Amino acid sequence: MEGIIMSQINMMRQHLEQYFILASLIILILFFGVLSDNFISIATLTTILNQLPSLIVVTIGITLVLIVADIDLSVGSVLGLSAGVIGISVIGLGLPLPIAFLLALLAGAACGFVNGFISSYFALPSFIVTLGMLEMSRGLAYMSTNSQTVFIGPDIQFIALPFKNTGASPALVMALLIVVTAHFVLNKTVFGRYIVAVGTNDKAARMTGINTKRYKLVVLTLSGLLAGLGGIFNAAYLGAADPNAGIGLELSAIAAAVIGGTSLMGGRGSIIGALAGVLIIAVLQNGLAQIGVAEPTKRVITGAVIIIAVLFDRWKMQKGALK
Repeated sequence: MEGIIMSQINMMRQHLEQYFILASLIILILFFGVLSDNFISIATLTTILNQLPSLIVVTIGITLVLIVADIDLSVGSVLGLSAGVIGISVIGLGLPLPIAFLLALLAGAACGFVNGFISSYFALPSFIVTLGMLEMSRGLAYMSTNSQTVFIGPDIQFIALPFKNTGASPALVMALLIVVTAHFVLNKTVFGRYIVAVGTNDKAARMTGINTKRYKLVVLTLSGLLAGLGGIFNAAYLGAADPNAGIGLELSAIAAAVIGGTSLMGGRGSIIGALAGVLIIAVLQNGLAQIGVAEPTKRVITGAVIIIAVLFDRWKMQKGALK
């Protein structure tokens, strides 16, 4: 009986945390709406949203990785590699777009699989493995494109162009569908419960019969796959394959996940919260730009918000440990 009560209390805390994050987002929008006459408008909001599909899907992958108490620093470079694969496939080899998309997804998944296999089955820290993959993927992106942006043209841009009368692009719709799917998988399936168990206590999860190595492998492969999808969205948005695409994106994705309530210690995270974290970062950066804040100052403010989110996460962990 006591266990059931504690479970309900923890669930209530998670819901309250998500409401707090959403309230923070709304307050941030209203704040910049007061300071800038044009910020709260359909045009501004749709522009912001249609810039985000790549970051959204990458953040979902990062959130799942953090939940199993791992980290993936390679997603930005894997995104750039996947974009490069599209460019070389379409322009260099003359392949149709669907085949190029498939190859990009396979490239991302392959990078994620290598990360997961080495870190899980060779017991190496995922931080080190994915840091190595970050360099390898970026190097392969430069090699595949000869370190030049490969112009693909308007054929690929339909993914990033908004539908008529809606303002939402196919890429944004797909990204939101992935959010809904990931939320369902994390909260309503055995797979979701198992990855939370793995991140909470790896040893205890193994003792209950969960193959923790396999679940970490799957999660890191999914992270690579979603980074590959992010490469498709990025190439569609630019109409070109840029080998520099995704530089620093892993930091934004980790920051969004943490702001959204995902713990860096593993075992706790929210897909909806991660989406809210992406929106908070996007609103903050675009709002600061609209009111004329210089780029260095924007970076300082964004970094301060991230540090505050991490400190808040650590405070919650310490408070939970005391109880």
